[in-house]
Amino acid sequence: MSDAKIIYPPLSFKSKVWEHYGFYKKEGRLDKTAAICKMCRASVKYTGSTTNLISHLKRRHGVVVEASASVPASPSSSSDPPVATSSRSGEKSIENFFHAPLATSSARSMAITDAIALFICKDIQPYSVTENEGFKHLLHVLEPRYKIPNRKLFSEKQIPALYDKVRRELEESLQKAQRVALTVDGWTSCATASYVTVTAHYIDDKWVLKNQVLQTRVFSEAHTGSNLTVLLQDVCREWKIEEKNPALVTDNARNMILAGAGAKMDPHVRCIAHTLNLASQKAFKVDSVSEMVLKVRKLVSFFHKSPKATEVLREIQTQLHLPNHKLVHDVSTRWNSTLDMLERFWEQQPAVLNTLLSRKINKREAVASLTEDDMTLIPEIIKLMSPLKVATTLLSEEKKPTISIISPIQAKLQKQFQPDDSDLEVISQMKERFRQDFDGRYTYLEGTLHCASALDPRFKDLAFLNDSDAKDMVFMKITTEVVQMNGEEEASDTAMPNEDQATGILEEDQTAETEGDKSPSKEDKTDDAPPKKKTAMDQMFGDFLSARPPAKTIREKAKDEILKYRERDTLGLDGDVLQWWRLQVDLPLLSALAKRYLSIPATSVPAERVFSTAGDIVTAQRSLLHPDHVDQLIFLKKNL
Repeated sequence: MSDAKIIYPPLSFKSKVWEHYGFYKKEGRLDKTAAICKMCRASVKYTGSTTNLISHLKRRHGVVVEASASVPASPSSSSDPPVATSSRSGEKSIENFFHAPLATSSARSMAITDAIALFICKDIQPYSVTENEGFKHLLHVLEPRYKIPNRKLFSEKQIPALYDKVRRELEESLQKAQRVALTVDGWTSCATASYVTVTAHYIDDKWVLKNQVLQTRVFSEAHTGSNLTVLLQDVCREWKIEEKNPALVTDNARNMILAGAGAKMDPHVRCIAHTLNLASQKAFKVDSVSEMVLKVRKLVSFFHKSPKATEVLREIQTQLHLPNHKLVHDVSTRWNSTLDMLERFWEQQPAVLNTLLSRKINKREAVASLTEDDMTLIPEIIKLMSPLKVATTLLSEEKKPTISIISPIQAKLQKQFQPDDSDLEVISQMKERFRQDFDGRYTYLEGTLHCASALDPRFKDLAFLNDSDAKDMVFMKITTEVVQMNGEEEASDTAMPNEDQATGILEEDQTAETEGDKSPSKEDKTDDAPPKKKTAMDQMFGDFLSARPPAKTIREKAKDEILKYRERDTLGLDGDVLQWWRLQVDLPLLSALAKRYLSIPATSVPAERVFSTAGDIVTAQRSLLHPDHVDQLIFLKKNL
C-alpha cells in the first residue's frame, strides 16, 4: 500500500488535524479504520477520535495541532458513499504540495544558479555540464524544486556578470597597492590559437602578497619585442597602474627583454628558475657528460618499454634489498629531471646491471653499456648539481618567493661552482660552463637585488656580502631611496644611486656633524628684520613653554629606522616575512619601501601554472571558445 494514493478525507471532517491525514481506498470505498499520515505514510488507528492522530504528529514530526471535535464517523467502510479523490478541482496531492517548483527570482534559486557558475569557473567545467544527466540527477536529489537554466544563461549572463564584479574589486585593490609587478608569457591552445596571459603581483593592506590574473588575450601578431611592448603598455593603461612603478618579471627570451625596455618597466627581473635551468643545461652539454646522459637515457627507455625487463628488475631489487623504485626518464626542457634520472639510476645501478646480465631478457642492440669512466662521473655530477636542485626545490616550495631571495641563492651557487684543484677535468668544465652563463645574468640588477635582500628580515645581515663597507653602502642606498620616495629631495634620473653618489652622501652626512655650526642660522639671516610684537597670550604664558626641538628630516628619520631595524633579531628562515613587516608599526618609512621591493616575485613559474590552467579550460570546453569567454574563465579561475 506504500505506493497507493492518499485520498483526502470527506469535507465533513472539520478538524485541522485532517490537513495532515487521509485514507486509502479499499474496494472502491474509503477505509476509515486507519488514517494515513501524509508526511511519513504511517498508518494510525482511527476510531472516530483524533487523539491518536494528534499524538502521532507531535511525537514523530514535532507538529502541534489543537484538539477539536470532528464529525463522528463510523469506522466501518461499508455504508460510506464514495468521496471525491485528489483529482477534484482545488485539491492537490501531498507530492505536488511539497515539490512546487522554485521561482527563478527566488533567493534559493538565484543562490543555486550563482553556485553553479562558480563551480564552472573554479573546477574548469564546460558550459555543457549543466546538460549532463548525472549533474541533473545530483541537483534534483539536492533540490528537487530547482530547474537548471539553459547553458546560455551561464555563458552570456551569469559568468560575465561574475567577471564584472570580480574585476571591479580587483581594480579597487590595485589602486591601493604601492607597487604592482607583472609577469607575462604566451601559450598555445589545443586549437593552435595563440594567447598571452598577464598576471599582477602586489601586496595588499594586510600585507598579503596577491597574484591576480589581469587578462588573457588572443595574440595573433608575431611575438616580437615591439608588439609585446604595445601589449604591456595597453595593460598598464587599461588597469590604471602606470603610476604604480610597475616592475616586470619574465624569462630570458630576447623579445621579453626588449619588451621590458620598450615599456620602460623598471626593474625588469629575469626569472631565477628559468635562469638556473638555462645555466644547468649549459653545464650538461659538456661532450663527455652529454654522451653519458644519453647512455643512461637509453637504458631507462629500454626498461620503460620492456615489461619483462621491468619484472626482472623488480625481482632483483627485492633480492638486493633495494627500494622498489621505477627508473625515471628525464624531460629535455627541465634540467632537474636529468639529475633525477641520474640519482635514481645510481640508487638502482646494482639491480640494473644485474638485470642486464640476466638471461630472462633480450637486451637488444639499443642498450648501451656504461664505461668505468661513466660510472665514476655519475656520483660526481650528482654531488655538483644537488645544490642547484635544492635551490629549484626552494623556489617551488616557497609559497611566493620574492626577489629578496635571488642574491643569497646567487652567492651560494657561485661558491659551489668555484674551481677546485681536486675536481675531475669534466667537473671543472661543467663549473666553467655554468659560471659563464649564470654569473652575468644579474649584474645589471645587483644594487636592486641587494636592497631587496636587506629589506628581507631573514637576510638583513647580508651575510652573502663579505665586505662590511658594502653592507653599509646597501643601507645608504636604502636611505636615499626612502628620501626620494617621500619627496624630500628631488629624485635623480635613476631609481638607485650609484656608488659614487652614495659615497658622496655618506661623506656629506659625516661632515654635516662637524660643520653644522658653520651654516648660517635663521637668526643670522633675519637680523635686519624688525622684532615681532608679542601677543598678550605670549606675554602671559610664554615662560611656561619649553623650547621644542626642530622636526627631523626624512633622511634623519630613515637613518633612525634603519638603526632600529639592523639591531633587531633576524627572522627565522621559515618565518613569514610580510607578516613580520606588518607588525613593525614603528618603522613606517622602511615598511613602505619594503612593500615596494617584496611585491616583486623572483620567478614567473606561478604564472606558468596559469597557462596550464588555461589549456585545461580550452580543452574542457571541447570547442573553440570565443576569446572573451577564455579571458573570463581564466580570470575567474585564478582570482575567485
